Amino acid sequence: MSYYQEDFFREYLKMMANMVILNLLICISLAFWIVSMTASTLRPISPWRWLFSVLVPLIIATQGFKKKSLDHSGALGGLVVGFILTVANYSFFSSLFVFFVTSSKLTKWKKDIKKQIDSEYKEGGQRNWVQVFCNGGVPTELALLYMIENGPGEIPIDFSKEYTASWMCLSLLGALACSAGDTWASEIGSVMSKSKPRLITTWEQVPVGTNGAVTLVGLISSLLGGMTVGIAYFITQLLFVSDLEISAPQWPIIVFGAAAGLLGSIVDSYLGATMQYSGFDQTIGMVVNHQTKDSKHISGKPILDNNAVNLFSSVIIALVLPGMSWFFWPRR
Repeated sequence: MSYYQEDFFREYLKMMANMVILNLLICISLAFWIVSMTASTLRPISPWRWLFSVLVPLIIATQGFKKKSLDHSGALGGLVVGFILTVANYSFFSSLFVFFVTSSKLTKWKKDIKKQIDSEYKEGGQRNWVQVFCNGGVPTELALLYMIENGPGEIPIDFSKEYTASWMCLSLLGALACSAGDTWASEIGSVMSKSKPRLITTWEQVPVGTNGAVTLVGLISSLLGGMTVGIAYFITQLLFVSDLEISAPQWPIIVFGAAAGLLGSIVDSYLGATMQYSGFDQTIGMVVNHQTKDSKHISGKPILDNNAVNLFSSVIIALVLPGMSWFFWPRR
């Protein structure tokens, strides 16, 4: 078999895999819809909601693949995550959408500079299924638990009336805002900061690209990244929640998103500085995440990789921050 035949066969298999996944997703969604319409314990779901939950994530995942923001496995993983979050709550979808779009744009921003400082830089980002689920796995699980607890649909965040569902909503928002904050900090701080980054554990100056290093620009960017996700959630609440006038104020969602972005970036930096290897490779003149014969150790131990750090950071924020916000959330 020639090279061109192998390439054609490979592309054909990818196309068939896409068609199989799409058909399975449509069949599963239709089955869930039939169950929700017939079972008395579930809230009936409009067929338009199911259609939106399938088509819109499919379009976004396809565009992400075409623009190299996602590789093949990442697009399939993103389709699953997008479907579950969208059918559960449109506010979940808008938060995920803003996180994905802004992160993809920032990854490509000033890419020529990033290629010179990031030894693992990929054209367009090209996130795979592991990266998708490390950033979207926690929100996906929370969206499923939300549907079990409350059923699909949008609700106001109000601890006095819907404690468990409100906790899950903030937990999901916190996980997405944490991921957005970390991405914004990395993508903006690495190219915009005028000063050298400092290791968060010792405050020593370290080379750009060191895991666990922070800058003022990066920290501000992480706050803005989380705030942007919170604004998306807040606007969707205003558009789709019908009983806001008798519920607790929703504006703290924006503050919560900003706090989750900033604190998530700090937690991520601490884990990166202590549990992720960073070394300066003399041969290529860049920071590397694994030990080589020409690398000089900077910080961290080779316990976690970048994906695991992102996952643990989002888990910590999702568990801790909603409980803290309960004490400060306004009641009506």
